[in-house]
Amino acid sequence: MTSIAAVPSLAPPRRAWLTDLPVLLVAVVWGSSYLAAKGITTAQTVIAVLVLRFAVVLPVLVIAGRRRLLALSAAQWRGAGLLGLVLSGIFLVETYGIVHTSATNAGLIISLTMIFTPLAEAAVTRVRPTGSFLAAAALSVSGVVLLTQGGGFTSPSAGDLLMLLAALARTLHVLLMARIKSVRSADSLSLTTVQLGSAVAVFALLAAVPGTGEPPWSVAAGFGVREWGGLLFLSVFCTLFAFFVQMWSVRRTSPSRVSLLLGTEPLWAAAVGIAIGGERLGPAGVVGAVLVLAGTAWGRRSADATPAPASTPAPSPSPAP
Repeated sequence: MTSIAAVPSLAPPRRAWLTDLPVLLVAVVWGSSYLAAKGITTAQTVIAVLVLRFAVVLPVLVIAGRRRLLALSAAQWRGAGLLGLVLSGIFLVETYGIVHTSATNAGLIISLTMIFTPLAEAAVTRVRPTGSFLAAAALSVSGVVLLTQGGGFTSPSAGDLLMLLAALARTLHVLLMARIKSVRSADSLSLTTVQLGSAVAVFALLAAVPGTGEPPWSVAAGFGVREWGGLLFLSVFCTLFAFFVQMWSVRRTSPSRVSLLLGTEPLWAAAVGIAIGGERLGPAGVVGAVLVLAGTAWGRRSADATPAPASTPAPSPSPAP
């Protein structure tokens, strides 16, 4: 989830739902992605699944944006490649985290990116966050503590800690997107394509290292209909569909409206995990989930109400969660 630069709303109010519905569907599929990834991935197949997931979608992006890719400067290729290396780390940590925790916890903990990003930006620009934002951050962190204690006060699982690390890595990615000068003017589709291409290259190299898990071709050969369905869902809906809807919607409605709808992702992650995945939070977990959702929503409103530094452009649409 990312902020998108402000543009005037172009959609007539009475037909706003025609724009809202696809964006809301993106939030739904992103929320569902944690359970989908968990259903087709094990600790031994994480790298292979990542290779397959993005190898499916990358050719489509290359074909769709080949002319704009050729127009990128050498500096833009280098900047996008660096972002791709960070993105590969995000997907690795996040996917290993999903394997070792519940889909509900994964979706809620990763939403802390909405809190971490303004805090990191404030540290970099030396602009003190507002009191309301700090209170929202404290509320969210308290919620995560409770969320990971569904069975009583014990140490958080390895998966919970990995998802927390993934949220921090996402924050780094957003900051780099805002500060690498060469990518500020880059076309969003081209930027996403180069990033995913760099990430796939990293995954392929890791897959070739002995001891890093099953090779992609072996995993693909062992997939049944359910596994291929899950993989195509992650590739087509959570990546291609999500990216193009973001690009389409920002030209037809306000960025705050898009941000609000995409901000419902953790709600859908929890709903899908509980309703379809059969996951249970427990009393402490329920309270924690409510605090996380309330804190991130409050933090988002507080951050949006604070003017951003003039030198910090809004990041481009995210390729996938």
